Amino acid sequence: METFGARLHRAVAERGPLCVGIDPHPGLLARWGLADDAEGLDRFARTVVDALGDRVAVVKPQSAFFERFGARGVAILESTIRQLRDRGALVLLDVKRGDIGSTVRAYAEAYLDPSRPLYVDAVTASPYLGVGSLAPMFELAAEHGGGVFVLALTSNPEGPAVQHARAADGRSVAQTVIDEISQLNAGAQPLGSFGLVVGATIGDTGHDLSRVGGPLLAPGLGAQGATAADLRTVFGASLPAVLPSYSREVLGAGPDVAALRAAADRALADCRAVVPPMN
Repeated sequence: METFGARLHRAVAERGPLCVGIDPHPGLLARWGLADDAEGLDRFARTVVDALGDRVAVVKPQSAFFERFGARGVAILESTIRQLRDRGALVLLDVKRGDIGSTVRAYAEAYLDPSRPLYVDAVTASPYLGVGSLAPMFELAAEHGGGVFVLALTSNPEGPAVQHARAADGRSVAQTVIDEISQLNAGAQPLGSFGLVVGATIGDTGHDLSRVGGPLLAPGLGAQGATAADLRTVFGASLPAVLPSYSREVLGAGPDVAALRAAADRALADCRAVVPPMN
């Protein structure tokens, strides 16, 4: 069974270091001339799939923007995931789940079990009930060749109050998360399947990412303020492991398919100029 890390390594080699989000928030639907309802959501998602599904290495649907339309929205999410996978894109579902025991196991089964309708290649997860609380998710991901991206250093202004707080051994909370994920990836080749989410807007925080051994998802590029050049400051020598992520900067070019593709191509060119090939 091929690991998520191996699939991601190959996808980036073939399609380039770019992740594009599907974030159909009300303002973006309106900008596209679509109603803020399930039909508008469906048209939005299908257009993004048609434009980018066979071109971008990773596509990242934001689950909340589908869930707000209830069962119909979740059905559209299921369809979107299937369409993306059919076109060869890896699907990273942005759900940021985090819980304990049987509940986190159920979340893992929902997204990382190939027999489930919402099965994806990887998910985002929150470690703030303790990284160890996510163990069932890590275990199921390893069993089925999935991936997990754990929040480490986020770009929201509230994040540092928790993430930069000091643990008993003097490390920041974020560094303890980084170090525990690094242990999960020990020995993995060509790339570990357990990654971190590190915002592209955070600047140089002094954290050590050099031993992670897995992918580093960098949201916040484009409309959120960061440029590809900022990745050098945030990641330094760890740049080869970075997966830059854009949403509004690309999606705002829609609904024209050619314009969406052109926006993604521009973003990819910016990233290629900064991010060297994965080791």
